[in-house]
Amino acid sequence: MSELEKLAAQVAQKLIVRRELLAVSESSSGGLISAALLAVPGASAFYIGGAVVYTARARAALVNIERADVEGMRSASEPYALLLARRTRELMRAGWAIAETGAAGPTGNSYGDAAGHTVVAISGPVEKARTIETGSAERRANMDAFARAALELLDEAL
Repeated sequence: MSELEKLAAQVAQKLIVRRELLAVSESSSGGLISAALLAVPGASAFYIGGAVVYTARARAALVNIERADVEGMRSASEPYALLLARRTRELMRAGWAIAETGAAGPTGNSYGDAAGHTVVAISGPVEKARTIETGSAERRANMDAFARAALELLDEAL
């Protein structure tokens, strides 16, 4: 079992004990947060659903965030990640939501963030956001690090 799978199982157990549900919106982690959570046997007891929100078109269609909602906001920022987490939680009617948005690499994003930059956020009884800088341009390693950071943030809150 990988470190990510162990962390997902730990988070899952806490959610199950608390009888709370989780939804996920992720971007540059490419579905790894959801995959790790869904690898936990009995995931339907805590996982509602998730989406890879990779473009503005996906953002509008999947989480109902239009261009006007993000006016003056950078997509790989803490305010944006919190908005994404809140909207995901509301739309999925979950107790908790995780959001992740960043630049996996090998290059940065159009907002000037370097590869290895992401922001993870949670929305639920508490809200938190955290900016992560891996300092790496290795896409797959960054994707794993981003997923791990998102699950760690939720684990801390639970």
